[in-house]
Amino acid sequence: MQAGGAVLAQTAPPAYRQASPSADGIGKFFMGREIARVMGWAGASWLERREREREERTDLLVPALELKPGMTVADVGAGTGYFTWRMAQAVAPGGQVYASDVQPEMIALLKRSMAERRIVNVVPLQAGVKDAGLKPASLDLALLVDVYHELEYPFEVIGHVVRALKPGARLVLVEYRAEDAGVPIKELHKMSVDQVRREMAPHALVWEKRIDVLPWQHVLVFRKR
Repeated sequence: MQAGGAVLAQTAPPAYRQASPSADGIGKFFMGREIARVMGWAGASWLERREREREERTDLLVPALELKPGMTVADVGAGTGYFTWRMAQAVAPGGQVYASDVQPEMIALLKRSMAERRIVNVVPLQAGVKDAGLKPASLDLALLVDVYHELEYPFEVIGHVVRALKPGARLVLVEYRAEDAGVPIKELHKMSVDQVRREMAPHALVWEKRIDVLPWQHVLVFRKR
């Protein structure tokens, strides 16, 4: 676990750049990084694959977030709700999870999963490409798991998420480690710590720490100023 505490610099909004797309990208570049193609809802079974917990130790993530009953949190880019229901259990009783996704088909799968598990403290939200659909100053924590690198408008979405955080609340990004060639994920679907921190710098965030608990992914924690 690495702690920081440095206030990230406030800068002008970075510009996007268009170029020829690579095989796994959309041809849109942000701060030197090509944005990856979104994993479509047709591939949702990969999110729920049986071996995921063993490979990625997903059972360790929610405990590392130190959620408490009564918290209001968000799962941004929630997909099928793989982490949504786990977060919902952690903030119960009295807490709530807002689960947003840009794909209506993913929202439908998420709703079905919550109904099957009889999870009642989850609010599904249909997100836009620039707006996660969250209310201002409403959240104690926002979590994005393997989502940020696919955002078509990363600056706008994170700006919206930061506005949805209460002062001092946490933003947690989980991304496959670009620094580790042994992580069996396509390169555009990985991010380095330095790149994530660079892209968070224009926002009203303070870098807090990296939690080294997962075998393949960074868990990167920021706080709202």
